[in-house]
Amino acid sequence: MKINRRGLYAVILAGAIFLSGCSASDTVQGGDAATNNGVVNGTTGDTTDTNGEENTIMGYSLSDTEALTELAKSYKTRGETNPITTQAYGADPFVMVYGDTAYIYMTDDHYEYDAAGNITENTYSKINKIHVVSTKDMKNFTDHGCINVAGEDGIAKWAKNSWAPAAAWKNIDGQDKFFLYFADNGGGIGVIEADTPIGPFRDPLGHGLIRRDMENCGNVLWLFDPAVFVDDDGTGYIYFGGGVPEGQAAHPLTGRCAQLGDDMISLATVPVVIDAPYLFEDSGIHKYGDTYYYSYCSNFSVDAEGTKEYGMVNGQICYMTSKSPLGPFTYQGMILDNPGTLCGLSGNNHHAMFKFNDQWYIAYHSRLLEKNIGIAHGYRATHIDKINFTEDGAIVRIVQTTSGPDQIGCVDAYAENSAVCVTKMAGTDAVAADEIGYGNMTLGMIDTGDWTETTGVEFGDKGATTLCIKANVPAGTVGAVYASLDFINKENLGTVLLYPSEENAEGVYKVTLNQTVTGNHYVYFAFSGSGYTVDSWWFE
Repeated sequence: MKINRRGLYAVILAGAIFLSGCSASDTVQGGDAATNNGVVNGTTGDTTDTNGEENTIMGYSLSDTEALTELAKSYKTRGETNPITTQAYGADPFVMVYGDTAYIYMTDDHYEYDAAGNITENTYSKINKIHVVSTKDMKNFTDHGCINVAGEDGIAKWAKNSWAPAAAWKNIDGQDKFFLYFADNGGGIGVIEADTPIGPFRDPLGHGLIRRDMENCGNVLWLFDPAVFVDDDGTGYIYFGGGVPEGQAAHPLTGRCAQLGDDMISLATVPVVIDAPYLFEDSGIHKYGDTYYYSYCSNFSVDAEGTKEYGMVNGQICYMTSKSPLGPFTYQGMILDNPGTLCGLSGNNHHAMFKFNDQWYIAYHSRLLEKNIGIAHGYRATHIDKINFTEDGAIVRIVQTTSGPDQIGCVDAYAENSAVCVTKMAGTDAVAADEIGYGNMTLGMIDTGDWTETTGVEFGDKGATTLCIKANVPAGTVGAVYASLDFINKENLGTVLLYPSEENAEGVYKVTLNQTVTGNHYVYFAFSGSGYTVDSWWFE
């Protein structure tokens, strides 16, 4: 097995299934080979040189690459959106919609180890990065890597941790500005800013935005978990806090909200108390119609009286409403069970609700990914599911799923598509493409048998005849990309041989497909060799 840069396992399984004569009906129920082994069949496509030597280009041939007799394991099957990443964890999600894209910012859960190298319980104490992915279609997610937020090497050097991010954008003096808020452990909230949703980010203050020495903040047990909202008039608001003082389980009074300054990096008002019944943590905020919805996670001391009065139990997402962004808020009900009901591993509950392309969604985390990997140490990954409202504005109780929401639109087969925009990765990971270290990412950590899946690629009626792969192949390295449609272990559509060449300065490699492709398909790429990265792909 191998462990990638953020600690997830990519297991190469033994006992391959040889695909001679294999068809779709031969795969596991659910439609792909994601949960079993496979072999990519054949080496088809035009890979001949001018001398006519089969499968040879510029002196390199497919015999220089390793045969794909085994495929890396995936941790979800075809058609499943959740969790939205399998190459890395990501907890405490917050979603910011900008233009035609939803950006998901997450706490960068990553493995902790003991002296013997064994994975230990997630203490959160070493988390100082924020993981960012984005989507245009709710099925394929582009990995933008991890923003190095806190610590000596971070953007906000004064901070120790970066938990539970929240993000917002606002047009200031004619320019769209982007603000990323984070919790520095439980002792305060910081903010960094950028000119794009994925950075690069900078520290505008040099200290925390919300601190214990500020009025009505010193008495908040957990000064963390920000949620940020920009109203229709451009006014920003921030919501935060948590913790349960002794003897105050029913009314902890540790939630706060305040108006942000016009610059989004200062407070315009003193924070006011939110009296949320059985509050634990995890502030959320959104607006539906002319009503403001404050949501939160219930604490783990809900007694029978609390359940009878409020309809909640421990660790659930509940909500309140108001006609004012600063309240007072009125309790309405429970809307999301603890994620342990989905995967059997309970824990804290953290969420964000957002509107994208006229549909409402909720992002939350669970421990399903670590369960599928085979551990149980508190490492979390993000899910997204749909939200529905009744005619009077009540939120319908949300169903947690692995299938996730429907795809919005399709992937254009003829556009240049990022290799890190996928439904799932098996074995691969996103690695930095430049010195910034995040934002612009390429597909790396590639070994023989690794593969990716992209959902809903539209080829249209005219059809594609050529596959193009843009890759970075160092001297002395040879690799291959095997393409297939609809099933990872289906007959190979074409093989792109990757090889170093001074004549190929742009790094674009092509192959003629063994059939003309039309319609809408899943597209799979399986990889041979290692030491190279893949930037993008498209069909012609």
